[in-house]
Order: sequence, then C-alpha cells, then structure tokens
Amino acid sequence: MQRRSQTAVLAAASLLLAAGCSSGGAQPEGGGSSSAAPSKSAAASPGATPESIAPPAKGSVKVTRTLTTGLTSPWGVAVLPGGDLLVASRDTGKIVRIAADSGKKTELGSVPGVDPGGEGGLLGIAVSSTFGADHQVYAYFTTASDNRIARMNYDEKRPPGNQLGAPDTIFKGIPKGQVHNGGRIAFGPDKMLYAGTGETGDTGLAQDKDSPAGKILRMTPGGEPAHGNPEADSVVYDYGHRNVQGLAWDGDKRLWASEFGQDTWDELNLIEPGKNYGWPEVEGRAKGGAKGPGFVNPVEQWKTADASPSGIAFAKGSVWMASLRGERLWRIPLDGTKPVAAPQAFLKGTHGRLRTVVAAGDGTLWLVTSNTDGRGTPHKGDDRILRLKVS
Repeated sequence: MQRRSQTAVLAAASLLLAAGCSSGGAQPEGGGSSSAAPSKSAAASPGATPESIAPPAKGSVKVTRTLTTGLTSPWGVAVLPGGDLLVASRDTGKIVRIAADSGKKTELGSVPGVDPGGEGGLLGIAVSSTFGADHQVYAYFTTASDNRIARMNYDEKRPPGNQLGAPDTIFKGIPKGQVHNGGRIAFGPDKMLYAGTGETGDTGLAQDKDSPAGKILRMTPGGEPAHGNPEADSVVYDYGHRNVQGLAWDGDKRLWASEFGQDTWDELNLIEPGKNYGWPEVEGRAKGGAKGPGFVNPVEQWKTADASPSGIAFAKGSVWMASLRGERLWRIPLDGTKPVAAPQAFLKGTHGRLRTVVAAGDGTLWLVTSNTDGRGTPHKGDDRILRLKVS
C-alpha cells in the first residue's frame, strides 16, 4: 500500500483536542455466552456477570436477513434509541436513516463542507449519549483543509432531506490525506467521545504528541479534553497508530481498536491511556514478543491480505472485526484481555468487502458491505446491510 506524505495540519491553539484502506463505529455492547466456562475472574466472584464468562473457542455466524440494499459508499453507522440505524455515505456526504423493522430509507440531509476524495469524505457518525434530550448527531468528515468533528441537531419532524441542523464544529485541525484519515467515532461508557485518526501517510505524525494524527482522541461532547486524559490540556488519549478504523468496548468497559498495517501486519489493540502503540517503529508484534521500550504489542495480528480491518463490535464475549481486503468477518473470543482461541473467519468472499459491524443490542450484529467505495466489485444490490445471528 502506497502512502503519500502530507504536511501536518495542526489544531489551532484555541482548539482543545477530542478509513483497504478506507473504512465505520460500533457502539459499546456487553453480553456473553451463559454456556461458556467461567474465566478466572468470574470463578473468583460469586456474583460474576455474563461479561466475565469466557466464550467458547468456536463460534458461529448466520445471516438472518438483508435489511436494505442500494447504499452508496456506506461508512459510519450509529444506532438510534429504538434500534433504527443512521448510515453515513463517504462519497455523497449524506446521512440516511434505515428502519430496523422494514429497511425503509429516509434521507436526513447532507453534511455541509464534506470534501470527498481518496479515503476521505463523510466517515464516522455517532449519536449523543443523551440523544433523547438533545437529538445531537456527530460526524467525522474531511473538508478541503482538514478532518474535523461536528455535531448537528436531528429533527425527524422536518421534511426528508432537510432534517439536519447547521453543523457546530467541536474539533478541527486533524490532518487530512488521500489515505489514512481514520474516521471512526463513538461515545464510550464514560459518555465521552472517542475518535480514531490516521497519520495521512506522514508517518512521523503518529509519534508526535502535538499532532492529533495517528492517535485515539478522547473529548467531552463539546470537543474539550476529557477529565482523566494523560495530559489535562490535550484530547490525545494514546498514540503510535497508523490508521485506526474501529472502536468498541467490551462488557468490562475496556476499549479495543482495529488498525491497518502497511504491508505485513494488521492489528487488534487493547487501548490504554498514554500508551505508545509503536507505529512507525514497529508493525505488528515485535520479534521475540517484546515490542521494545514503551511500545505495546497488539493482542492479535493478521496478514494484510487476510484482513485490512475496518469497524469492530463486541458481542457474545467476542470482538467481531469487519475486513475490507480480506472480505471476511473475524471473531476474536476473549477471556478478559486474552484470546480464548485463534481468531475465526466467517463469510469469506461471500459478500465482498466488509466496512462496518455494529452490535444491535440483543446479541446480534448489523454488518455493512463496502463494494461501492471504488476498490470493490459491486454486484446487484450493493451496498447492503445484513443482520447476523452470532455465537
């Protein structure tokens, strides 16, 4: 994969910090398998929750329905209270609502200022953790000058196509590029907003703590540094990433992230504040298992031809990872922070490139294909959203 060097576009000092190569956000989702053997932590606690029970080594995936078809370059997905989906189109800049029962599409409108190109455009979306009160929809998108995050009021009583209010930019100045724009956003269990960014092909930005590129950012809903960040005046939560594409929390509120490798290893990382995940010094696990002073090894890694990961979700005690180039859905069963078994692949080549996977809240998943992004081979009905029953 070729990378193009970009000049870093640094955030203005008055701003406070918060995609085979293009890629959507999973909402946090707990749950576990009640038939699985208990983990060590569960065995030690009589009141162990389902989240603390390890899943079986082997799982299953069944496509139970096709919710909708005919989507154009779908990227980010957010689940509304009640279960309907909001889907962002990377190349058109539009957000549509998909009814979870019927698959009916309703266009909310276009996000002003989106400048699509390469892997940039309208990327991740999220709904406020207090959506019932404020009706705010958040979007991460590429403009002519940068990547930024804005929030908009969603009024479903207005006519279709005109349901989004004017954008309120909460954070800007994230460097943009033809590649590695990151883009996933999600509200965590702490009700703070997290954003995964890329280094735009300028590898040095990943190790530069003064740049928001190649990082995971954590901010308040208003775009200010969240309390408890490694540095009180910065939204930078961790660093040393090439291109973060997926964010999800497990049942014990641990943050996991998927990341594009260059030519050798893609990664699934357990994210901890202030840690350095090694790029560009190290790709994947370091030889001998020690990544080096200050670097954190991934929990799992894949050859880039087998993954090129995008969105992730947590359900049934496992991380589920959508893969673009790999055209498959990976299952990583976890006992706490450790894999129970080797990753298991499903749907290999069946539905083409897979962009986003989202927990539906009942132990099932929504899976979004990505064959109209310029790198896939679209078939009749692409792109589509599938409902999966998993174990």
